[in-house]
Amino acid sequence: MDTPSELPVSIAEFDQGLLLGILIGEGHFGGDGKQPHITLRMHTRHRKLFEAMLRICPGSRLYGPYDHGGRQYYQWMARGKVLREQLVPLLDALPLAELDDHVFERYTEMKTRYGLMNSTEINPAALPEWKATP
Repeated sequence: MDTPSELPVSIAEFDQGLLLGILIGEGHFGGDGKQPHITLRMHTRHRKLFEAMLRICPGSRLYGPYDHGGRQYYQWMARGKVLREQLVPLLDALPLAELDDHVFERYTEMKTRYGLMNSTEINPAALPEWKATP
């Protein structure tokens, strides 16, 4: 196995921000008791956003559209290899802890519960520098 020094997949700075923002705002970090997953469930009118998520995170899946209780939605899911080898290392390298304590806690609980704490690390130098705006 190669020593990780770069992102597992080249992800543009904008896409990193989009991914981080949508997961902070709408993401669910959990699992089914056997394997971890990160999910997004949103109205069908957000189809283009889900297509972007599939492009940003190859190997993730989109389910639906569903119609349940008068609500029409899609569900995007990352689990298995794409979660362990791509998404977790990327999220670990991005400033999630600096941006949202609650989401970082939920993310950390998922990683702890499913044994992802020692995931493959990404060299933060391989990521664009994140600068807070005043």
